Amino acid sequence: MRNSVLSKFRSSVLVCEYSDDSSFDFDQVKNLHQLCSKGEQNGDLVGRVYPHLVKIFNRCTASSSSQKTSTGLLLLAILQFFLDFGEAVLHDADPSLHTFFRSCLSRQYADATVAAATLKFLNQNKAKLMIAHPALLPQYFPLLLKVVAWGSSTLDKAFTDLLPALMGVSSFLPLFPALLDLPTLVLALENLQASSGAAPGTTSGSKKSPAPEALLALMDEAYTGSIISDMQGDAGTGGNGSARDETEALFADLLKDENEGLAERHWSFPGMAAALQALMGSSPSQRLQHALTLTPSLLSIYFTITLRDVNDSLLAALLPIVFLRVDAMLPDPKFTLQAQKLLLEFVLAAFQKSPHLVAVLKKPIMDKIGQPHNTTAKTELALQLCWAVGEHGGGGLGYKDAARELFETLELLLYENLASSRMKGNSKRKDDSDFMGAAVSQSRLLCSVVTAIAKLATCHRELSPRARVCLSKVARSQQVLDRSVWRRAHDFLGLMHEPAMCSSILGPPTGYPNRPGSVQWSEGGTKAVASIPFYILGEKEGNPNVHLPLLYRRRRYLFIVSVYVSSYA
Repeated sequence: MRNSVLSKFRSSVLVCEYSDDSSFDFDQVKNLHQLCSKGEQNGDLVGRVYPHLVKIFNRCTASSSSQKTSTGLLLLAILQFFLDFGEAVLHDADPSLHTFFRSCLSRQYADATVAAATLKFLNQNKAKLMIAHPALLPQYFPLLLKVVAWGSSTLDKAFTDLLPALMGVSSFLPLFPALLDLPTLVLALENLQASSGAAPGTTSGSKKSPAPEALLALMDEAYTGSIISDMQGDAGTGGNGSARDETEALFADLLKDENEGLAERHWSFPGMAAALQALMGSSPSQRLQHALTLTPSLLSIYFTITLRDVNDSLLAALLPIVFLRVDAMLPDPKFTLQAQKLLLEFVLAAFQKSPHLVAVLKKPIMDKIGQPHNTTAKTELALQLCWAVGEHGGGGLGYKDAARELFETLELLLYENLASSRMKGNSKRKDDSDFMGAAVSQSRLLCSVVTAIAKLATCHRELSPRARVCLSKVARSQQVLDRSVWRRAHDFLGLMHEPAMCSSILGPPTGYPNRPGSVQWSEGGTKAVASIPFYILGEKEGNPNVHLPLLYRRRRYLFIVSVYVSSYA
């Protein structure tokens, strides 16, 4: 059998070397691979076969036949040989792997057979690639996203298994917006096919990478709060580029084959969502529907790995991007709802993991809390950030300056809403559904702001006088505010007259060990000697998905525990 395989191999090599069209069968490479794997006595066979495989590989990648399905499968079989026997012949597989991605997969990612075989090859060799070639998969994650974007649902499992290997140091930040824009990538591929008539994979982006400028803008926003304007937009269009130009620029970035760092901020263009909605139409294609369904599960995997493995430096760089993208995504209602839920849950989980990031990222947090809340997504983000600021004490006891700045932002937001509520107080339109919806949204936000102010003052006692003033103003505004808001402010004012109980109830679960009278709630399971009867009051008005107070009165003390009520019995 060995002689017959070798004879077929020699004849096929001769045909390949002297013919313009490669007819070499990848099954022959598989048979040779099996022969070379049978014992150490076949080591000489590896040395005899290796030079011919190198010639065939180079010829196939350089010829026009590299767009054939058979050629893609052949190159994968040869790459497998290089990975398994490279040490025996001192062959570095890295250049060959890069050549395959750039010369073959970039042209054949739309081929279902080659796409499936490529993902199978990468998953089978994932551990080996991550050790010997750690930069390979992070570099080509945009091309692999094009594979799954244009492919069918049969590729989902293979790509999901491969996703953790795509998260390298160089790809961690740009991978998040790329995953969120997977449906937009499908739209870009369909638009490319419709406009040019070319098959997917025959065109790739050649635009200069904006990575240095984008990274500088991100770092500047994260730590100073300022935003560097898009240099191209300022220079090329004077900041007034048309929706078509911005959409084409976004598509050009998404269609690149290699990771070139953070893309430009195309989503900052105000007409981007409307332009994409026009391209998407009233009936999304089957591919687009598939991408809209797949993207939330990919984001969930990305966030899970991030919270488990990523250090605080990368986490601090990622969160401002998440803030920006909460209301910047393909405008499909169901997809938007799922994606925004994942993003907001990740924000809270990230601050729970590293509370000091509240202080580190005070500038972008203050910007998002203080910005006009003209969309539901912006309001929800502001609400969650207010909760994080209060829950984690503005970063902790060691971040007094940051806590003071965050407190001032909350204070300003509270006074602005009080003023607007007084202006609208005489013109309430209870029959207007939009007006009532805005009022409910404002009440939820103000409840979160009032709670955050009380918690900040509990953690940093130098803020207590100002907090009492804020809460007093709210408590006296019962004529213009929702009942839940002024009652919460009134309850917190009563609680703040008992600092020890206030620290135990509004402070963190670990308590403040150095403060007299502080109760360690985390130790209640081992040190409690009696059951404390906390009861929910009979009133059940308002939105159930908000933080509501549990009140229990005994003598002159007011005990308040903030709990999350997800549903009513």
